[in-house]
Amino acid sequence: MNLDIAHLMRPGTLNLSSLPPLSVYVHLPWCLKKCPYCDFNSHEWRVPSSSAGLIPLQKADGGLPEEAYLDALCADMESSLALVWGRPVHSIFIGGGTPSLFSAKGIARLISDLRARLPLVPDCEITLEANPGTFEKDRFHAFRQAGVTRLSVGVQSFNDKQLKALGRVHDAAQALAAVQEAAQAFDTFNIDLMYALPGQSMTDLQTDLATALSLKPPHLSIYHLTIEPNTLFAKHTPTGLPQDDLAYDMLDVITEQTTQQGLQRYEVSAFAQDGHRCWHNTNYWQFGDYLGLGAGAHSKLSFAHRVCRMVRHREPGLYMQKAMAGAAVAQSNEVARNELPFEFMLNALRLKDGVPLNAFSERTGMPLSAIEKSMEAARDKGLLADGMSHIRPTDKGFDFLSDLQSLFLPDSDPS
Repeated sequence: MNLDIAHLMRPGTLNLSSLPPLSVYVHLPWCLKKCPYCDFNSHEWRVPSSSAGLIPLQKADGGLPEEAYLDALCADMESSLALVWGRPVHSIFIGGGTPSLFSAKGIARLISDLRARLPLVPDCEITLEANPGTFEKDRFHAFRQAGVTRLSVGVQSFNDKQLKALGRVHDAAQALAAVQEAAQAFDTFNIDLMYALPGQSMTDLQTDLATALSLKPPHLSIYHLTIEPNTLFAKHTPTGLPQDDLAYDMLDVITEQTTQQGLQRYEVSAFAQDGHRCWHNTNYWQFGDYLGLGAGAHSKLSFAHRVCRMVRHREPGLYMQKAMAGAAVAQSNEVARNELPFEFMLNALRLKDGVPLNAFSERTGMPLSAIEKSMEAARDKGLLADGMSHIRPTDKGFDFLSDLQSLFLPDSDPS
């Protein structure tokens, strides 16, 4: 679909005094293998069974269509410029899929194309997701030379048994080597870990965590394995998943051990040393804006009188074809006024320290009176901290985050 910029700029019921910080998300959709728990828009590196009329998804020599996809991303950028014209970009996140399947030359071209079209701030954070299964010596150093400033390594576990249960393509030795290389190449890097895995005991979790912490990561993201709809695990649920009580105990151990190592829990799933918090993700949680480029990428963009969400075409071949024709966006809709309080709180309450009170009006264009009743109910339940300057969950609110967030649903009765 073609976006009508004049339509987006027309008067409306919201009144944003200023636009929030802007990030860019770039989606590189291919993986060596689709993990059974993954519900992201990722596609195994192979020729689809039916690709008639679409751009080929694999070159004759068996390599990814890197240049063709980068051409499509460039066309997508060009078509999107009017939506964000003149706005400085504070962070770029290259996610997937497995972005580290792309060559360092390709990543360098992508970053160069972005710099040529968008005003990046001097200290712009540029994150690349990488998996140990695509790791080879000096590859991460090459990504650093290409312009990446922060690497996120998708380890998930350092236990071969757990990695096999998760369907990962790497083993524990590769995971260890990849993180060691990341530590040499980058001042800031992240390790992704998962817990509450099939058959995982508390001892297994403690060993995994100890291994991760021994590598002294400046940032650690730790996720509870959840069974998402439309995944292989949803159809064939693995046996031996820890009971809820054990999973809660695991999280308590994670929080305690990370704190002892100087990593502060600043978001539900994120732990970081001082000065190493992920700016890109924090912008999401603070209800900042992001322009999504690539197959299936989502955008959230603010204008003077409305907040809009957009989604690109999901299938890579179709996305490339549509992007080259200037029509990468498949869906675009304005966030309804009565949905904005929940959308804001769904993100902001994930932050341990919350957000300034005035951020609500600044990011939604709505008066604080729109959330006063829900905030009062949350305080009465002990889920939201008292205070006139910040919206911040209590420890109880952080533990029962879904209950807290639900108080701000459009049809909820907070009393």
